[in-house]
Amino acid sequence: MTVVRRALVLTASATSAALLAACSPSPAPSAPGGVDAPAATSITELDYYADEQGSAAWQKILDTCATQTGIKIERQKVPTNQMLPKVLQSASSKTLPNLLFTDNPTLQQVAATGALTPLTDYGITTDGFYPSIVKAGTYQDKVYGVAPGVNGLALIYNKDLLQAAGVEPPKTWDELKAAAAKLTKDGKYGLAFSAIPSEEGTWQFLPFFWSNGAELSQVDSPKSVQALQYVTDLVNSGSASKSVVTWNQNDVADQFVGGNAAMMINGSWNIARLDEQKSLHYGVVPIPVPQAGGKPVVALGGEVGTVPVTSGPAQQAASKVLSCILSEPTMLEWSKAHAYIPSKTATAQKFGTEQPAMQAFVDEVGTARSRTAELGEKYPKVSQALADALQAALTGKTPVDQALKAAQQASGS
Repeated sequence: MTVVRRALVLTASATSAALLAACSPSPAPSAPGGVDAPAATSITELDYYADEQGSAAWQKILDTCATQTGIKIERQKVPTNQMLPKVLQSASSKTLPNLLFTDNPTLQQVAATGALTPLTDYGITTDGFYPSIVKAGTYQDKVYGVAPGVNGLALIYNKDLLQAAGVEPPKTWDELKAAAAKLTKDGKYGLAFSAIPSEEGTWQFLPFFWSNGAELSQVDSPKSVQALQYVTDLVNSGSASKSVVTWNQNDVADQFVGGNAAMMINGSWNIARLDEQKSLHYGVVPIPVPQAGGKPVVALGGEVGTVPVTSGPAQQAASKVLSCILSEPTMLEWSKAHAYIPSKTATAQKFGTEQPAMQAFVDEVGTARSRTAELGEKYPKVSQALADALQAALTGKTPVDQALKAAQQASGS
């Protein structure tokens, strides 16, 4: 997910030499259209890994693939909130970079402009990838983007606080409600999460929404109302702070690390930060579900690599670099460095075994959803309407059912 967050780097076990030896991109066919031209020896690349540690981790990946392919990569980076406007403007003026990494929910918007090329043009396949990850990069039945790794949300808890209260890590909504209530005492909250009026708030609500069977095409359905009522009740009961409407995911992590919350809903990118707190003993489990035996349905986060329309030789060169980035060794290196889950099923399972703190996140990918799978480029409008409904309900401004009716009308879905 694209959010304002601390980038945290986990120790990578693979060496650059091993990556170079094993990183073998698929051969690309001749330039689309059948026009032969001199091969490009350099490309431009755009991403939004603008923070120091995340940027360094990504630069290492680019350096590896530049060496492997013999293609020089001129990197550009912008802050997250500037990415989509820049991309859409560049698409309009036909000045997009040769290789673009963008947040997966924005791919359909960009592809709808005609600015991207199908990855099948270059022999890039999606064999072995999670179907949901392939779906996230698909527009009108063509794959325009593929992610080397994804991130997601889980329930992270303070082992010491739960043990002292005699609370087991919750698996169901009833258990989460009871645990959060019991852990709320002495100025500490049982649960922290983000509900700010943006995609970040929607992203954190979607696991409750989708796991309860609600759909984005009808955000005011009874199942949607039930999900939002559940989250609202956590705040109204005092088990979660009323400040969740102003906390972004960094703020949530601050509350957890500071001992002000016993549990939090947050992302895999926080793992390294938690590991830095030597006195903090934490555990990670999948987000609780409405009924025992169910599987959580979280939203896929992460960035997809795309090859924009530029020129045949440059597109070919960009596809070679992308193939390298999508290879298993590079995929593992990126996942370890940035606390992501590899996009290939077998690779992710291997990764979870090697990284126990990431296992819950790996477990959730199998049932995770692309945010744009149902609505495509219409998703951002629905997302904002849902975020506004969260704010209205959690602040007590509007009853839950009315807030979601307003969201349905505003989204036009």
